[in-house]
Amino acid sequence: MKWIRIEGSTIKVYGKQGKLLPKGMAEEHTAFLHNLLTNDIKGMKENTLTYNLWLKQNGFPIGEFYVYKIRDFYLLNTPLEGKTVVEEFSRLKLSMRVYFELVNVEHVFIFGEGARDFIKSHFGIELENWEVVELEGTIVASNPIRIREEGYDIFGNGLPLKEEDEISQDDFEDLRIKRLIPKLGKELREGFSPLESCMLKHAISLTKGCYVGQEAIARVYYRGRLPRLLALFEGEGISEGEKIRLEDKDIGLITSTSPKGGFALGYILRAKLENQSVFKTDKGKTLKVVKLCEDP
Repeated sequence: MKWIRIEGSTIKVYGKQGKLLPKGMAEEHTAFLHNLLTNDIKGMKENTLTYNLWLKQNGFPIGEFYVYKIRDFYLLNTPLEGKTVVEEFSRLKLSMRVYFELVNVEHVFIFGEGARDFIKSHFGIELENWEVVELEGTIVASNPIRIREEGYDIFGNGLPLKEEDEISQDDFEDLRIKRLIPKLGKELREGFSPLESCMLKHAISLTKGCYVGQEAIARVYYRGRLPRLLALFEGEGISEGEKIRLEDKDIGLITSTSPKGGFALGYILRAKLENQSVFKTDKGKTLKVVKLCEDP
């Protein structure tokens, strides 16, 4: 089993307690998140989690959130600075009775062989994918998307985790890149639709109704086959920001490079892959396309 401390912020989102609502009407804190984030918040069952993006009107990502629904509130985990998020959300809620609270708690993620056994032996539970359980102040969630394998988010202090099993941020970043997982500020950024990084099945609902950036996402989706996709590249000495070139034309961009070397992520025009898989960057580096992200 491996584990890592997750960097970022945890925010509690809740509504006015004890308010009776007409049948079928969502509570205001649920409606607020539903209208802001890309996944179906209203459709979440209690004790589950979803992955969401926060978009601009043009459909470009400005934030990402794991949303955990627990009893009558939500926990949001994000790499963004928590105070800034709370200030912006407070501005956006207008007159809605929605409240935000920064939560100061240790957050670790465990995965790999033995992770399920640890959850069972320490907490006495077995979780299905996407299930969340609150146990005497500790929150445990089965999160199969964070690193694209069975893994568990744990919010709580004093866990009996072995120091020798902790992996570094560099090791975790290397794993992210090799598994073709987009990251906020790298692949999820201005100028790139999240559909180009194949986030439709993980983060976006096309049926929930309006949310910020929904029209831009729909335009890209219904246009059909995407001309550009996120890809995993292999090559030495590649730097973030290098442009991929073919016949003196830019056909792609490197967005992340592994701290351990040898691999990178970037976007490339799909049509240019029909006849070759090896390219040069504008710095003269050679790179090979290993894999494209799965089509949305």
